[in-house]
Amino acid sequence: MNYNTCLKEMYALRRFGIKLGLSTIEHILSELDNPHKKFASIHIAGTNGKGSVAAMLANVLKCSGFRVGLYTSPHLIRFNERIVIDGTPIDDHQVASLYQAVKKVQKPDRELTFFEYTTAMAFQAFAEQQVDWAIIETGMGGRLDATNVLTPKATIITTIGLEHQAYLGKKICDIAYEKAGIIKPYCPVITDVRHPNAIKTIIDRAHEQFAPLYQLGQNIRIRHSKKGFSYCGLKYDWRHLHCALNGQHQIRNAALALCAYECTVDKHATWQAVDEGLRTVTWPGRMEIISQDPLIIIDGAHNFMAIKQLSVYLKSTLKGRPLTLVLGVLDDKPYEKMLMPLLKLSESLIITQPKIDRGMDAKILYDFAKPHVKNVRIVKNVADAYLEATQNAKPSDAICITGSLYVVGEAKAALSEKTDEIFLA
Repeated sequence: MNYNTCLKEMYALRRFGIKLGLSTIEHILSELDNPHKKFASIHIAGTNGKGSVAAMLANVLKCSGFRVGLYTSPHLIRFNERIVIDGTPIDDHQVASLYQAVKKVQKPDRELTFFEYTTAMAFQAFAEQQVDWAIIETGMGGRLDATNVLTPKATIITTIGLEHQAYLGKKICDIAYEKAGIIKPYCPVITDVRHPNAIKTIIDRAHEQFAPLYQLGQNIRIRHSKKGFSYCGLKYDWRHLHCALNGQHQIRNAALALCAYECTVDKHATWQAVDEGLRTVTWPGRMEIISQDPLIIIDGAHNFMAIKQLSVYLKSTLKGRPLTLVLGVLDDKPYEKMLMPLLKLSESLIITQPKIDRGMDAKILYDFAKPHVKNVRIVKNVADAYLEATQNAKPSDAICITGSLYVVGEAKAALSEKTDEIFLA
């Protein structure tokens, strides 16, 4: 079975939808000889920032000399981006081999979902490649997420906001309860959750599990300076650090990664590894600058919290440049509240629609945005929308492509001319 055939079969699994629960993945992993028990792991949940934290932590560990696996979702252009070893996505042959290994396993009563398949494949890849550490990002929630079969060395809960309410609950405390489900007995938990109801839920869960709890702003602190920032942690005080990822919020994310780093490697932790890891980390599609003249920024902000962070970043970066926004969102998003901070900054708006079947109808966004932005038009194809925004842009202009990781993925595919494969699941 070749790579493309494997992908087509996997993407066909989307028809089974989202099925939260652990019994199916536990069965599959047991049949694979429990690959998730063959490496040390750090488990990350949260509404925003978990991918950035995962990327930073993986790179710092790699710079410390460890062999490191990284599992995140979704991918931007190619499926292989989800499963990364020492900074390099697995190759096409590995994807096909891992898929077939999982496919051969005797299935339980129901077919696996797409995410269960990819999770089993990632764990199998990390076991086969004998990684020292695997940094694992949850897919949705935490308590019943397929990744929650792990017994990690540390857990991180980044931030918590209203999201996936049909699955995780209507209230912030309900969502916090689901995220806090990754906390394990006696396992350190590190968090930047600040909402009173959410942090209370996490504190209660940590106490129940006798898990040490480290909160940014209390047990760990950051200080900004002209020479970068400093991290004051549990045992270490690292100064003159610089993070390659754009946005002030990434400094807070870096602090979470560094706390997990010192919790897990302890005496092996060094300033040199931290410095190199943060300076060289990449996390595509997140406030990524791909051109200066004109200024072109792509960012997968897809909820109110992320849009707010992007708006703050743009305000500090535009410096009088007129902004053209290329925007598309998914149909389950509260777009009225979510988009207003960006619309207020925009002189021109191109509304587009990602190819995924959950993309919001461009006409709905057009009707909402028209009273707020002087120049609004629809270009449904993301690649065409990107070209229209850039082909007549002046060096002094600014362009931002945002609203969804799926929009960003299609834009990056157009940029790299890898239009042969835009599989977005």
